[in-house]
Amino acid sequence: MTDFVRSLAARQLADYRSGNPGTFFAEPRRPQLSLDEAYRVQDEVAALRASTERVVGYKVGCTGPGTRAQFGLDGPIRGLLYETELHTSGSELSYQAYDGLAIEGELAVRLSDDGRIAQVFPVIELHNYVFRGELPTLQELVANNGINVGVVLPLTAAELPWRGDEPLIGCLSVQINGICVDQGPMGGVPGGPVGSLRWLARHLNDYGLHLRPGQLILTGTPLGLIRVRPGDHVQVTAEDFGAVEATIAA
Repeated sequence: MTDFVRSLAARQLADYRSGNPGTFFAEPRRPQLSLDEAYRVQDEVAALRASTERVVGYKVGCTGPGTRAQFGLDGPIRGLLYETELHTSGSELSYQAYDGLAIEGELAVRLSDDGRIAQVFPVIELHNYVFRGELPTLQELVANNGINVGVVLPLTAAELPWRGDEPLIGCLSVQINGICVDQGPMGGVPGGPVGSLRWLARHLNDYGLHLRPGQLILTGTPLGLIRVRPGDHVQVTAEDFGAVEATIAA
């Protein structure tokens, strides 16, 4: 690992904790960052956080038509999920704790002891919706951990009512204050949840990492990111798989 990656990771973490993420990417004459270096930064940030914050899984992002159109980027990319940033359905989230808070409705899975999908359920993914470069890049997205800042999980998740080799049918929808603002097919990312897992397993192997039993995996979404405001009530529903909700406080 280069000194550049180490120093940038320390800066990234300091910026993140100060509520001003990714200032490096606002510098007009910044050094060029490769995609591999961006992943190394992401992993080095995890190493710096490891003494107090445990990685509990991964996200696969920038694969569905919604986010690809919004960002003007084609993934997939991965990010890390931290135990300290998991919330339960019904939580009240502080708007001021984030920078440009946006949410995303998507399907997540929990892995069984043999590495298969044990559970599938809807989640609300939380984002600092900030790009500081002149144009969004995969390097900025990855170095900022896929702009993930947390996940809202359902209180309970039923044992798998779906075989992973079967196509997913049904609708994934997002409601804000009781109004549906986005919806799409649950299987609307390339290959569905299984396709995301297969890509993630191959990608992690390239970085000496592996999927582990019990990990939480966000498999991507066909929908887009939705900015929210204080007072908003958010609900994400996956047909036949349940719902999850949260309220945005000032």
